Amino acid sequence: MFFPGSRYASQTPYSFILPDGRVVQAVQPAQPGVQAVLGYYRRSAGNRLDQVAGRFLNDATKFWHVCDASGALVPDALAARDLIGIPLDATASG
Repeated sequence: MFFPGSRYASQTPYSFILPDGRVVQAVQPAQPGVQAVLGYYRRSAGNRLDQVAGRFLNDATKFWHVCDASGALVPDALAARDLIGIPLDATASG
C-alpha cells in the first residue's frame, strides 16, 4: 500500500464502510518524529522536498524526514516556508 521507506509502511491498515456501502482502507495519521537538525536550507522557487531529500539525504523518498526536521506533518505544510530543516540523521526517525 505504501512505498518501503514510508513512515506508514509498518502500520497495519484497517477497513471501514462508508455510508454509501463502499469499503475503504486507512491508517492512523503519523505524528512528526523528533528529528535532530543539521541546519536549515533556503529553498528557491520550484524546489520540491523530494529534490531536497535527494540532495541532502541521497534518497528522494525520505522527504518526510525533512518534514519531521521542520515540524510538519505533511509536505504541503512547508510550501510557504523559505527555510526548512535538514535532518542530522535521517535513519534516527521512524
